[in-house]
Amino acid sequence: MTLPSSPQTLISVGLLVFIPVSILAERLGWGALTVFGLSALAIVPLAIWLSTATEELAVVTGPTIGGLLNAVFGNATELIIALVALKSGLIDIVKASITGSILANTLLVLGLSMLVGGLRYREQQFNQAVAGINGSTMTLAVTAIIIPAMVINTSSIVEASVIRHLSVVVAIVMITVYGLTLLFSLKTHSYLYDVGVTDFGEVTGAHDSPQASHAAAPPNPWLWLGVLLAATVGVAIESEIFVGAVEEAAHNLGLTDLFTGVILLPLVGGAAEYVTAVRMAAKNNMDLAVSVAMGSSLLVALLVAPVLVIVGELIGQPMDLNFGLFEVVAVAVAVATVNLVSQDGRSNWLEGVLLLSTFALLGAAFFFHPV
Repeated sequence: MTLPSSPQTLISVGLLVFIPVSILAERLGWGALTVFGLSALAIVPLAIWLSTATEELAVVTGPTIGGLLNAVFGNATELIIALVALKSGLIDIVKASITGSILANTLLVLGLSMLVGGLRYREQQFNQAVAGINGSTMTLAVTAIIIPAMVINTSSIVEASVIRHLSVVVAIVMITVYGLTLLFSLKTHSYLYDVGVTDFGEVTGAHDSPQASHAAAPPNPWLWLGVLLAATVGVAIESEIFVGAVEEAAHNLGLTDLFTGVILLPLVGGAAEYVTAVRMAAKNNMDLAVSVAMGSSLLVALLVAPVLVIVGELIGQPMDLNFGLFEVVAVAVAVATVNLVSQDGRSNWLEGVLLLSTFALLGAAFFFHPV
């Protein structure tokens, strides 16, 4: 079986040239800003291939195993970058990237999807029940993020160890909730989330129609497993280079750690989600576009963030969930806005503009936010 020849695939193949170039730039000391830009460009196609391989394997393994693969590797790029940054002691940037990933997925990805889909179709529909469940779960995630900040701001003296222990407890609860959401979506209420094999084929470009899906050979699992492993290794290598240059590059650009983590890192790590969601919206499949956007936000809030807290304790780089007040407010505003926009199960281009405008306003606020 050959690799799919969709425009997304061809572009991602072309961008792979930045992998050796970025490695060469880092070895020859071309400067932090150059290395930062080249490694960011190298991570984008790797993220797309990682996502594509996961979705192709999901076609072969079926909805249950495929759902688990998407749950594990759906945001692997963001997790790898965050783990590398955490190991390097860039805890403030890591925490900011968690906020940024939630904002980007809920506002930027969903906003772009609604705008692009709305320009092609007067109105699009998606599963209102699933959007409601995801919105309720995101509300819980926001509550979990707010709790440590509430403890600090309502107490006169709070020792750092107390917040660390509280963060670990919150992390365990969040991981448990994420596991239960998988049980709900893959087992007990899987009918609500049934996007079908055809939809996975549309994402990856493997099938053009239901009839073609029967005629075409199924994806080669060994080929895509190899692509998955290679992309994961590639992301890990490029993340080391990217994180090694991010602080100096941000300083040279006059950017704060807060803006770097909230805006720049999610834009690099979430490239695959952006491409997939917008393509699905353009094909009038808002169910899958909304699922990708909100599902990625849930994965970051309920799995990636708690994993980083626990791993930080294990490697001697403790990271708590005490986010700044402005970050907490920004996430709460984003989730509330998305819940309001998605509650009727319909979307149009204006709602996309509203979400994108909210993201732009918050992005500007983070840019001008003092250190």
